[in-house]
Amino acid sequence: MNESILIIEDEVGIIKMLKRLLDKEGFQKICQAESGAEALKKVREHRIDLILLDVMLPDTNGFDLCQQIREISDVPIIFLTARTTDIDKLIGFSMGGDDYITKPFNPLEVAARIKAILHRQRKTMPEMVQLFRTERFVLHYDQAKLIVEGKEVNCPAKEFQLLKFMCQHPNQVFSVDQLYEKVWEDYSIVGKENTIMVHISRLRQKIEKDPKHPEYLKNVRGLGYMLSNENQRSPQ
Repeated sequence: MNESILIIEDEVGIIKMLKRLLDKEGFQKICQAESGAEALKKVREHRIDLILLDVMLPDTNGFDLCQQIREISDVPIIFLTARTTDIDKLIGFSMGGDDYITKPFNPLEVAARIKAILHRQRKTMPEMVQLFRTERFVLHYDQAKLIVEGKEVNCPAKEFQLLKFMCQHPNQVFSVDQLYEKVWEDYSIVGKENTIMVHISRLRQKIEKDPKHPEYLKNVRGLGYMLSNENQRSPQ
């Protein structure tokens, strides 16, 4: 299975057990974080398809962390915790959790719930909206068309692919390396930063009211670029 799963847990024994379980179930991309800070860094820098989240962490609690993750990603989150009260469960769901499993748990149940959530995701993917709409521009994925303030704007292939990728992952920060690998599908090093910078600059000229003070394509100092969807509208 190609889905990437992040285990956020500070108990080494549980991490090892979950990794063995997931490996037996065919999951090949498994990563871990033992603190909230490390978890947020991985969510920002990597594609994560599902998170297993403990509530008791050394630097934060899982409820607060879930809320922070929800600000940058809609990745499914399963709480995996010793907190067993109904109030804890309600808090978990209210913070954006998709499921809640209490310790001690049946490993087969964990695997079954993971598969169920990922299966639902795969089924809904073909029905996903084929456009990204903001107050200023609309990007039609299927038609490869960029509309800015009601007028179609010429958008060369790589610019379109870069903008599409950013729109499909709003509020996530991507490094130059990640953007180059995802859009150009190339791992070479020469000219990478300049290529990304030029394409981002051209896109800003097209979609921003003031390219020098961008509202959408933002530079996150020292980390990379992100597309802000604060002004995104619901598709109509």
